Amino acid sequence: QVQIVESGGGLVQPGGSLRLSCVVSGIIFRIRAMAWYRQVPGRQRELVASITSGASTTYADSVKGRFTISRDNAKNTVYLQMNSLKPEDTAVYYCNAPRSPYYTWGQGTQVTVSS
Repeated sequence: QVQIVESGGGLVQPGGSLRLSCVVSGIIFRIRAMAWYRQVPGRQRELVASITSGASTTYADSVKGRFTISRDNAKNTVYLQMNSLKPEDTAVYYCNAPRSPYYTWGQGTQVTVSS
C-alpha cells in the first residue's frame, strides 16, 4: 500500500523561502519518477515540477528559476525548495507520480504567501 506524507508548508512573506518534503512508502522509490503539484480551491490541480529516477527535472513556467525539485533515494523523499515566493504561490502542495496512474493522494501541505 502506497503512502505519501507531505510536510514543510507554512506562512511566509513574499520573497521568502520554504522547503517542502514528501516521504513515500510502499513503492520502489528509486526507480519512480515523482512530481509536485499544487491546488487552489475551485481550480484544477497544477503540475509544478517533476523529477525522473535519473534526477532529470522539469518545471512549470510559473516557477522556473525559483523552485528546485530534488530527491534523496536513501530516504524515499522528494523535496521542493521554493525561493522568491509570491502570493500567487499560495496553495496546497501535493506530491505524486508525474502522470496517471497516480498513487493515493496524501493530505498535502498548505503554503500561504502573505505579508
